[in-house]
Parts: sequence; C-alpha cells; structure tokens
Amino acid sequence: MSDTRTTERPVVDLTIHPSPHPFVRKGLVRSRTASLPAHGVVTVRAPGGEILGDAFWNATSDIALRRLTTGDVRFDRDHLAASLDRAVSLRRGVPGLVEGSEAWRVVHAEGDELSGLVVDRYRDVLAVELFSAGWLPWIDEVLALLHDRLGTAHHRVSLDPRIARLEGVRPLRMRSPDCPAQLRVREHGVRWQVDLEAGHKTGFFCDQRDNRRELAAWCAGKEVLDVCTYTGGFAVTAAAAGDPAGVTAIDLDEVALATAKKNANLNQVRVGFVHADAFDWMRQVEQGERRFDVLVLDPPKFIPTRSDVEKGRGKYHDLNRLAVKLLSPGGLLVTCSCSGLLARDDFTDLVRTAARKEGRRARIVRSTGPGPDHPVHLECPETDYLKTLWMRVW
Repeated sequence: MSDTRTTERPVVDLTIHPSPHPFVRKGLVRSRTASLPAHGVVTVRAPGGEILGDAFWNATSDIALRRLTTGDVRFDRDHLAASLDRAVSLRRGVPGLVEGSEAWRVVHAEGDELSGLVVDRYRDVLAVELFSAGWLPWIDEVLALLHDRLGTAHHRVSLDPRIARLEGVRPLRMRSPDCPAQLRVREHGVRWQVDLEAGHKTGFFCDQRDNRRELAAWCAGKEVLDVCTYTGGFAVTAAAAGDPAGVTAIDLDEVALATAKKNANLNQVRVGFVHADAFDWMRQVEQGERRFDVLVLDPPKFIPTRSDVEKGRGKYHDLNRLAVKLLSPGGLLVTCSCSGLLARDDFTDLVRTAARKEGRRARIVRSTGPGPDHPVHLECPETDYLKTLWMRVW
C-alpha cells in the first residue's frame, strides 16, 4: 500500500496525527512543501507513515488541507460520483422534501464529505458555491454528474472575493449560457422570487425552510415582527400561511426589501416593511407602548471569522436584549444564529443572559436547526451552524 500509493500523487506530511476533523490547519504541516503545487489533490501522511487519505491542498489558506477520503481510498472521478450519488439519495429519502419544495440543498460541503462544495437546487437551476480552490479543476465534472442525476438544466457557480483572497485565487462567477437571472419557486404552497445574480446566496435560504413552516403555526391572530427579514422569508410565510393579526418586517438592505415586497405581492399578502437598522429601530420602538406576540430574529452571520468572535457575541447579546423588551408577556421569541463558530450551548447562554438582564423569564420550547438536507458532520461542529431557539417569554 505505502510506496506505490504515495508516488502516484504529491504527499503532505503532518507533524502530529490529526483529529478526524476534515480541516487540517497550516501549523500541522511539515515545512517540506516547497515542491508542491499551490493547490491540488494530495495524499496526507501521518508522522509514522500511515496514509490518512486524500485532501485538497492549499499553500495559501490557513486551512491547508481539506480531507476528502480516509485511508487508502483515492479521490477521483469514481469517488466523486459515488459521493454525489450518496448526497442525492439522502435528499430523496427525506419524507416530503422533494414534493414540498422546489428549493433544497443538494450538497452540504463537509456534511456530505465534500469539503468546500455547496450546491442548492432551485427548480432546474443549480446554485453552486465554492469555498475551496481545490474544486476549480473539478467543477465541470461536478456539474455534469449532478445535472445527470437531478435532471436539472442550468447552473450558476460562484467563489466570492473574500474566499478567493483566503484561497489565493481570483473570484469566480460563471453561469450556463441560458441560465435565467431570476425564477420563482414554491415552498409548502408559498411562492418566492429567487434572484440568481444579486443578493447574498440568492437571498432565499433553504436552511430555514422547515422553521418558516413551523413559525406559521404559531401566528394565528398574533402581531408578528420579523427582524432582519432580508427577502421576507419568515414575514411572508407568516402572512401567507399563519393568519396573523399583522406582520411587520425590518431590514437595512433596500435591494433585499424590494425583493421581499415582490414576495409579499406574489402571495397577495400584506406585510408592513420597514427600511431601518434593526438595532436603532428596536430601541426607538421600545420607548413606546407597541409590543409583539411573535418576534423572529434571523440576523446575518455576526461571526464570519475567528477574529470576529467577541464582537459578534456582543451583537447577538444586544439584539436579543432588545427583542425581549418588545415581546408581550407570554410571547414567542424565535432567535437564530447562522455563525458556525458559535456553539449551540454558547448561543443559548447569550440569549439566557440577555433575557435575565432585562428581568424577563424565558423557557425554551423548541430547539431546531436547518432541515435534514443540511446534514451535520459529527467530527465538524461548524456544520451545525444554524441554531434556532423557540422561547416563550414572560
């Protein structure tokens, strides 16, 4: 196994035997890497000579290795095809997923053992996000395999400027020649406008699909506030499927709010959209008597990198303090964090502290995350990125 296997592909030696986590940081790599290409597929070897598997190597990134296989298993076209088959089969095996929505996640990076590759399906379009330069030589193969298995016809691929800078490559935006710039999808009977050319990740987040549907069941006759609504996910679902007394939705992004209004019109529902900074608006409203029965906090990722941890924790704490002030006694707070670098228990502690400081009593009635099309890798806590706490507050 040893000699033949390692001569076929560049080898990266490690200073210690790593954890099973799919990421290997640069500090664990031995310095003898000058002969390696800037990035590509390599074989990873432990200090004692044990072959640990294949990985994407990147000489620039702090995540020097993204592990793709274990042991003597090669990462090649056959392995890629088998991994994609497994990912598609997992989604088709989720009860009601394919029938209930025209938008769902096909590949969830490390959750599907395809580190750095994220693919969402919107009807017959695949929206692909790359978080590793290692996928650049493989993207045509990925698209061909997925289109064949899913019957999709179009695609859009992106590697955003921040990730490109970390990976040491140029940003990428490409799409098939006839790929529509916009399309409409249905999710549990609610219609949505999806913009494939603008907005953050199309502006329509598949990970909140089940939480949106669940929220509607709590809204009958209630006054609902959706903070950081973006393109109206929770607000429009509540208005369309929840029979609320009223819905108010806030966001600072004018372009996103314009799409949110289109989504409300598509479903012929009334939502009071407010263009404002969430923190400032909530502080202002708190001075008056207006209160809400159901309040959703779904902010952007406050902790995108490790250097943002303390600042981001402060934002989550402050936002939740403002939220509990605006809830009627016995009201429902649905508070979310999509920061993978913030553990679920830490997020719960932040919310607990926020409620305590405002003298409010809170009880968790549900704790959820994304739908089952976003599987969590047990050795990669970052894949458990979306935390959603459902709390009754007195």
